[in-house]
Amino acid sequence: MSALLWALVALPLTVGTLLALAGRPADQYAPGVATGTAVAALGLAVAVAFGQPRTEAPLLEGLSAGLAVDGLSGLMVVTVTAVTAAVLLFSVADIGPGEARARFFGLMLVFSGAMLTTVTATTLPVLLMAWEVMGATSWALIGYWWRDPERGDAANTAFLTTRAADLGLYLAAGAALASGQAGSLALDELTATTGAWSGLITGGVIAAAFGKSAQLPFSFWLSRAMQGPSPVSALLHSATMVVAGAYLLLRLEPLLSASGWGGPVVAWTGAVTAVVLGLVAVAQTDLKQLLAASTCAQIGFMVLAAGTGAVTGGTLQLIAHAAAKSLAFLVAGAWLTTLGTKALPALRGAARRHRTAGITFSVAALALAGVPPLALWAAKDVLLAGALDDTAALYVIGLAAAVVSAVYSVKALWFVWQPASTADDRTEPVPYATRLPLMTLAVACAALTVTSFPPVRDAVERVLGGGRQASPHLWEFALSGALAVAVSALVWLRGPRLLTRPGRITAWGSDWLRLENAARTFFVRPVLRLADALAVFDDRVLDRAVEGTARGSVRLAQWTNAQVERFVDGTVGGVAGGARALGRWARRPQTGQLHQYLAQAVAAFTVLAVVLVLVR
Repeated sequence: MSALLWALVALPLTVGTLLALAGRPADQYAPGVATGTAVAALGLAVAVAFGQPRTEAPLLEGLSAGLAVDGLSGLMVVTVTAVTAAVLLFSVADIGPGEARARFFGLMLVFSGAMLTTVTATTLPVLLMAWEVMGATSWALIGYWWRDPERGDAANTAFLTTRAADLGLYLAAGAALASGQAGSLALDELTATTGAWSGLITGGVIAAAFGKSAQLPFSFWLSRAMQGPSPVSALLHSATMVVAGAYLLLRLEPLLSASGWGGPVVAWTGAVTAVVLGLVAVAQTDLKQLLAASTCAQIGFMVLAAGTGAVTGGTLQLIAHAAAKSLAFLVAGAWLTTLGTKALPALRGAARRHRTAGITFSVAALALAGVPPLALWAAKDVLLAGALDDTAALYVIGLAAAVVSAVYSVKALWFVWQPASTADDRTEPVPYATRLPLMTLAVACAALTVTSFPPVRDAVERVLGGGRQASPHLWEFALSGALAVAVSALVWLRGPRLLTRPGRITAWGSDWLRLENAARTFFVRPVLRLADALAVFDDRVLDRAVEGTARGSVRLAQWTNAQVERFVDGTVGGVAGGARALGRWARRPQTGQLHQYLAQAVAAFTVLAVVLVLVR
């Protein structure tokens, strides 16, 4: 069974890498190969979800590379592979033959493979490697049309923002190593750390998760990510990168609880993000921007669930959201391809002209609105029951966020179902190849509702293994459902006429609260100014110091050559001359005549005798 687990992560990573490296010569075969790989990965995911294998391999001295499938990761691998297969099937028609299809499908497979590794990783080194690959491939996919400078800038913004937050995961890994209490860096052992190390680990994990899942204050990068192809948005926003942070918080919920402060920080951040980014979605007039803001808001519910310990509700919300959001983005992409626009006013009548797309989009929008009997209605109540068990304030804020989600969802519906104000000749039908994934996801939006009710919910709870959690009462289902229906009806009748009026608050919300401007003002510009100052310091101080030292060294060498060398040469010459003179003096007694040598010996002994007499 462990071989199936290795195959699950290796198959999309290997095939995706080969396709991306093959380039344009493989464009003709890339869609079929990628789709077949995704379907095979789905089969492997189902097999390992039931078998729940665990495997390890040596990585570094004292550290291992661990992968495992348990209840939470088993549900995740099935969700990731199912959505990937649907998105790639849709992409066969959406990414035309004129595009770099091998690069696109290859990167999509590598991206999904990195997400599968993320959700099955049991140790921090493996998680970090998968986290990095996921970030790098998301940058490449968002900037897929790299010749457009605006899209390249958007990819850079998304990458740098998430990359800055990802440093928190390195902080957590470093703290875990330094503490010595989590020597193997296993995720399950992080709760064993105590004291300041535990706080650093918790803070690092929270920062990395908030950045990846576009929670406040990192939400703005998701707006820029809309520059990528629609299938990229559908996969990135539904079941992969953006939910990776929420998954990590759900996985490490015991760490949040053990810290004492991590749970409340996560819960309140998720609740505030759900409300505030929901209002940002209400202010949007661009369909993809509306869906992007709604992603931040909907993931806020999952983050809220992780903070309050409602792991079952957060997981059910994640799965239901993956189906609804991927469906909504795929339909938005189909309309963008056929109608050439994503602006809501220009999409009037789009649902009437393309009935399959319109009906399936309606299912996705009503699911996001929390209208019963669709899946997000019930899943939201399961996690809000955990919030109510924690504090009534979180429940009220979560319920308010659910109401806001009904506003922006029905606003989008209102535009696409209204009759077009002018005749439009662009009536090209949505390709038949895209209809199967759309209808499959629409069915999933309704079918997943059963997972939020007994006995299926009890089975999910047992699979997740987190113990008994708070269950919603009947009045909670009725209250949220009634609010969603009432608000949806009100918005359908009167809301869009009011919401489309210009205003300062609406403009502020449509610009995503100017979070990107704030980030540039408080972080990017100071860093650039510091870099400029350091560059000036390098040019004017360090460079001049180096050049001055070099000039001084040259001058010292010249003086040494002129003065010291002359003295040394003179000294050496004097010694040589003295040696030569001594040699001449020493040669004089060497005459070769025996009587002279005898006289010299007599003289020497005489002198020696006199010295001995005087010394005594």
